[in-house]
Amino acid sequence: MTSIRKLPSISGALLGLTAGIAITAGSATAVLAQNVQLSADDRAKAKQIYFERCAGCHGVLRKGATGKNLEPDAMTKLGQQRLERIIALGTDGGMVNFDDILSKDEIVAMAKYIQTAPDVPPEHGLKEMLASWKLIVPPDKRPTKQMNSLNLKNVFAVTLRDSGEVALIDGDNKKISSIVKTGYAVHISRLSHSGRYVYTIGRDGLTSLIDMWMETPSVVATLKAGADARSVDVSKYRGYEDKYAIVGTYWPPQYVITEGETLKPLKVVSTRGMTVDGEYHPEPRVASIVASHIKPEWVVNVKETGQILLVDYSDIKNLKQTVIESAKFLHDGGWDASKRYFLVAANASHKIAVVDTKEGKLAALVDTQKIPHPGRGANFTHPQFGPVWATGHLGADVVTLIGTDPEKHKANAWKVVQELKVPGAGNLFVKTHPKSRKLWVDLPQNPERELAESVVVFDLNNLSKAPVKLAVAKDAGLPEMKAVRRAVHPEYNEKGDEVWISVWAGKTDPSAIVIYDDATLKLKAVIKDPKMITPTGKFNVYNTQKDIY
Repeated sequence: MTSIRKLPSISGALLGLTAGIAITAGSATAVLAQNVQLSADDRAKAKQIYFERCAGCHGVLRKGATGKNLEPDAMTKLGQQRLERIIALGTDGGMVNFDDILSKDEIVAMAKYIQTAPDVPPEHGLKEMLASWKLIVPPDKRPTKQMNSLNLKNVFAVTLRDSGEVALIDGDNKKISSIVKTGYAVHISRLSHSGRYVYTIGRDGLTSLIDMWMETPSVVATLKAGADARSVDVSKYRGYEDKYAIVGTYWPPQYVITEGETLKPLKVVSTRGMTVDGEYHPEPRVASIVASHIKPEWVVNVKETGQILLVDYSDIKNLKQTVIESAKFLHDGGWDASKRYFLVAANASHKIAVVDTKEGKLAALVDTQKIPHPGRGANFTHPQFGPVWATGHLGADVVTLIGTDPEKHKANAWKVVQELKVPGAGNLFVKTHPKSRKLWVDLPQNPERELAESVVVFDLNNLSKAPVKLAVAKDAGLPEMKAVRRAVHPEYNEKGDEVWISVWAGKTDPSAIVIYDDATLKLKAVIKDPKMITPTGKFNVYNTQKDIY
């Protein structure tokens, strides 16, 4: 049995690398070619592994963001042996071990690959998108009413990461309704304003539109927006409901506006340009996107530049953008309870940026502990400080609570009012619900196996109490295995009385979804199925549609 191991000396070397080390086309490349022997076949395999497993944190060009810079000059200084150990065993800075994911030969190849010049994928413009666009079922051929008996409000769209699928699970009977082929490693699922359509975005840049009204919910349109992507949303403001969708890509660094019901691409906008520090960046990737409820706007977060774009979709032929400077590197975020303010992690800067979308300006930059990673965050009313929004951290063993009510609790607004102690770092998602008095915190990136396979739960009525730890992987009843069975992404059902947690095991290992009673923390059910391969994110239709978190 293999655990994730802490390697402070190795991770310290990796975490000490700084971004911006460029490799030249001359002597540096020649030195690398001389010292690193990598066959064409091994390079092709390593290139695919890097895209699937590494590019999301380190960037296609390896310049770093959430993960550190991996450009060749820096990597060759660490050397082959050390790189192999880092890849195999992980780091205490949030990088997981890969010795239970990759073979020894693959680890050797990856250590060599990152010492060579990065592969640069081709550009992908409107012409390429139109060629990739597939309208499988036109809107006039789709049902005019719901043709199945599903309680759509309580359906969960569950990412099956390594099979490139989404499982639609009936939240009432806790059975898989259907499995839909989508893009590889779907990052998020988002709902149309109406609640009828599910939009998924895969890490291979494929956007899929699923019609939930069909007798068997199925994909009715797809669009290849780029080589790598992670963000999608729709227009939600009155008069524009579901008229448009927006897809943000990692490569090329841009976003595309499409027709909402067909995914036909209409307009592509590049995000390349200057950072908040005044330096040009060739790969400023689009991170999270959310749709405003109070204006015809999307909030588009550009990771490497540290700029937040308010994109006005009321006239896409004469598109208007408000550019708000915040901090690097922007990642995930969510609305406060009023849905006026958007809070987003600038995780490499250890800050939370707060945008007042009504005024169209930055409201605050809040300093936090290391590497905040909120997902969409969690909103609740604190017994002492009033309305707050919570974020966990990849790099610190706390959950940070930030006051969000500048009207009735002005003294607490946009300040860290409390830090809740958790057993360790490595959090990805925190979650609560308006009907709950619990706060659920996962720890899947923690270097200790026991913590990575558990979650902790706080009582919001008494935050002075230590949280309760639930051994999720053990409760799943899965066999012991080499791969860590990571407990990840708590998600509430529509009623707010159950919490669903993925147990994310190895690609060839059995995984599960474990369901708890929110009030009692008692185990209610375990969903297992051979077809449920590496479940990660789960998105309840109603909560996602209404931005409830």
